[in-house]
Amino acid sequence: MFYQAVTDRLSVASARGLAEAVSRAVGDGALAGGLKLPPVRSVATELQLSPSTVNAAWQLLRRAGTIRTDGRRGTVVATPGAGGPGRYRAALRRTSGFALDLSTGVPDPALLPPLPGLHGLSPAPSSYLDEPVLPELGALLRGRWPYPAERLAIFDGAMDAVDHVATALLRLGDLALVENPCFPPLLDLLETLGVRVAGVATDAHGMIPDRLAAALTRRPAAVFLQPRALNPTGASWSPSRSAALAAVLGQTPQVYVVEDDSAGDLSSGPPLSVGAHLPRQTVHVRSFSKSHGPDLRLAAISGPATVLDPILERRLLGQGWTSRLLQHLLLTLLTDPSSIAAVAAARDEYARRRRMITSGLAAAGITLPPGEGLNLWLPVADEQAALLSLASAGIGAAAGTAFTVGAAAEPHLRVTVGLVATGHAEVAERLATAARAATQPVPR
Repeated sequence: MFYQAVTDRLSVASARGLAEAVSRAVGDGALAGGLKLPPVRSVATELQLSPSTVNAAWQLLRRAGTIRTDGRRGTVVATPGAGGPGRYRAALRRTSGFALDLSTGVPDPALLPPLPGLHGLSPAPSSYLDEPVLPELGALLRGRWPYPAERLAIFDGAMDAVDHVATALLRLGDLALVENPCFPPLLDLLETLGVRVAGVATDAHGMIPDRLAAALTRRPAAVFLQPRALNPTGASWSPSRSAALAAVLGQTPQVYVVEDDSAGDLSSGPPLSVGAHLPRQTVHVRSFSKSHGPDLRLAAISGPATVLDPILERRLLGQGWTSRLLQHLLLTLLTDPSSIAAVAAARDEYARRRRMITSGLAAAGITLPPGEGLNLWLPVADEQAALLSLASAGIGAAAGTAFTVGAAAEPHLRVTVGLVATGHAEVAERLATAARAATQPVPR
């Protein structure tokens, strides 16, 4: 099956030609995800190529995410659209060999504020039943929150908070609504919990209210939203969109809304939440990972006492609380003038980088809707061909399949343009070329 699928599509006997043939076979469905590939020497003999040519083709395909090494099974066709943890790995896979890896979604380390010294900060609580949130940090966050929070807590990152909330609110067989496209780890989490997932279409301002209204007729238990810099599209709510979503959700008071403001202080717009209209239905999470450092693993969460109190009580039987030492560190970062200036400079620089790339794409005839944050959602003619095109230029990107719920209406790549510090015109040109790369009919 492998050889027939490849030879039918192989038009040029080169590493690039072989890589394109395999990529086309995967895209056409002729080679299924998980299929084990023959040994390199067998492929070389069968196709009358040198082993070094096959090795070079495999390297290109690995960079593009089309194939992967699977332990003792050897090399297999990757399955980027698979459910479970595989989706998370497919979207955020760290591959070697890229001169510029734009698949990660992480912030640029050079733009993070420097961490202050820990001298004078005591790591020991006076009691295991101390308040889990530092009073000074809690007061600061409440003053910056988009609505008056009944309960406020600190967790070990946004996904830790969302995990606790989803586990508490949802049961096996429940339905959850998510943005389409959305962040792959959320899809993995919900599927791990046995929750059915339905995607709701988005535009440049986030989830579309009338599409949400239609989806609510299916009686979901929860709706998951990203108010700012939606990962992967970069869409952010306007005040009118926030109010419109709240008006729709207010018609179904039994549905909880879980908001993940992962962009946090890197967003240029004001913090918005449907909690300003529906505080009894809303759980709001704000992450500090992208703005202040992914390894801090810190996020703040607000919600009704009826939701958060049981979660916090249950947490006392496990982790207990998020490190108060790290909370002290976050408090310092949020109040130190030099740290505040560094985050503001990073916000402006990410906006500039995104603007440079989108301007270059527009000049090449690819106009994207407005957005912000580290990522952009690049429409492409063919996902596998686009990944391969970028890989051949030493650039990594994330396959859009992992971010979509159900069949994608149009193929995309998620590109972390926030990591493009220089050479924006060249990168934009490479992205435009990749966007147009498509499966070509093989001459007969």
